[in-house]
Amino acid sequence: MMEDEAFTDISGKAISLDCQNHSSLCKEFIVSVPKVSIGKVMVYTCCVWLLAYAVFVFTENTAVLSSAIFVTLVGMMLHIHFVKVDHETLLVIGSLGIQLSSSYASGRETTTFIEMSKIKDIVINEAIYMHQIIYYLCVLLKDPSEPNAVSSVVPLFQSSKPRLNCLVKVYKSCQEILSKC
Repeated sequence: MMEDEAFTDISGKAISLDCQNHSSLCKEFIVSVPKVSIGKVMVYTCCVWLLAYAVFVFTENTAVLSSAIFVTLVGMMLHIHFVKVDHETLLVIGSLGIQLSSSYASGRETTTFIEMSKIKDIVINEAIYMHQIIYYLCVLLKDPSEPNAVSSVVPLFQSSKPRLNCLVKVYKSCQEILSKC
């Protein structure tokens, strides 16, 4: 079964949540953000290059133009490879654990797996971000030395930052699976 709904992030930008039920103990949640806007990239590039050209006109130094082109291209490549996340995936497998994946605009992917035996709970937490209170979904990990304590917190959907209504939907589904284990 596949559902696709539209939600927004903490900035009000559109994101989508795709929920896939693989079985009663296995669900996958994919939060997707819009792709890189070519128009936006061109505007930023043109602004930097026009600024560099203005500096070149006054200084008559060609190194300014070359540097601007080089810095812009390297900056775009680094942004696409390390910063711009296309979608984040949470795969919850009741008997096994949780897999977290992030796919970047360049095609690079990062994946983390947390064994079910290390998971204490999945909760919605709140934090102060800039001048507002935001909510985020996180995994509480058990402290190996003291089973009732929490050793660390692993936040989910760090790049897409969905709002509470999206988090509640994921939270309820995760709690269904965790209650069956």
